[in-house]
Amino acid sequence: MRPRNFGVRVHNQEKATQGFTLFSPLWDQKTSLINMAGEVVHEWDLPGTPGGYARLLPNGNLFYATTTEEGPPFKGGAGGGLIREVDWDNNVVMEYRDDWQHHDLRRLPNGNILYAGWEMMPEDAAKRVKGGIPGTELPEGIVNDFVKEVTPAGEIVWEWHAHSDMDIEKYELHPLCPRRVFAWCNTTFALENGDVLISLRQINLVAIIDRETKKFKWERRDDNWGHQHDCQMLPNGNIMLFANGMNTDFPHPHSFITEFNPETNETVWEYRDDPCTFFYSHHISGAERLASGNTLICEGSFGRLFEVTPEKEIVWEYINPSFGQTFFGDSVNWIFRAFRYTPESPEIAGRVAL
Repeated sequence: MRPRNFGVRVHNQEKATQGFTLFSPLWDQKTSLINMAGEVVHEWDLPGTPGGYARLLPNGNLFYATTTEEGPPFKGGAGGGLIREVDWDNNVVMEYRDDWQHHDLRRLPNGNILYAGWEMMPEDAAKRVKGGIPGTELPEGIVNDFVKEVTPAGEIVWEWHAHSDMDIEKYELHPLCPRRVFAWCNTTFALENGDVLISLRQINLVAIIDRETKKFKWERRDDNWGHQHDCQMLPNGNIMLFANGMNTDFPHPHSFITEFNPETNETVWEYRDDPCTFFYSHHISGAERLASGNTLICEGSFGRLFEVTPEKEIVWEYINPSFGQTFFGDSVNWIFRAFRYTPESPEIAGRVAL
């Protein structure tokens, strides 16, 4: 659908979780913090376009990735490369660079950085990749994912590589996916015990990597997720993710949020629009479960952020008015992810007021 109004379109003050929302338009060199009225209360200029998203740390600093000129031999995929922590006044506190970093990055409680990256797949491993669209490999071969934990100084303390730590033949690429990437990691969610929950888009898989063995200790694959994003383990032990709904068997393409019990795979909660086609983002996107029990949803390709109650009532809605041009020349207002911070949270702590 074409948006007809921008900014805040819905705000139920009694039911919405009051606070500030942080987001980075994917093709604009800034990160914005807005209040519930959609007014910008703080903004950070970035040295490049966002490599996915930014988040506030408990000390109030901003943690983000931006694109660099170097990197993999193709464009796209929320590529980053330059990881920074900056203070409220945009002074650089920490900087780390890996030109092949993409999609996700986390600042761990110990100060280390967990992030996803790409690397060229060894030729012998690339020959074992099944599925995808025949003949769509890169001239250089196939790119595959890694996940690394590094210190702020850049020392690697843990790493996982898809080509050596996955059973490649077991995970066939979706038949409508190009064969340039195996298997497109878009989420690295650190668990308290050191394991890592990841999302692999091209094979419709979420899995938990055992930190010691580097093998999957739990996994679930569902083609009806349609190249999912932003898997996360909630405090109740359930897993929630944004199911994009691209290339599925559904008669009408649509996205949905699903929360399920990983021990039983039983669906605990879902959000779909009615009609279902009113909610659809074929790529990027995410969701955040708020302390109030509401869920903040980022419908990325529409530039739409909205909050729903457990009963699925929309109590806040915002359409990003900031457009930028992609490297294909398209004008878009895409948002990769967004986060809500309450006024009393350590990330805000009186720095701005409602």
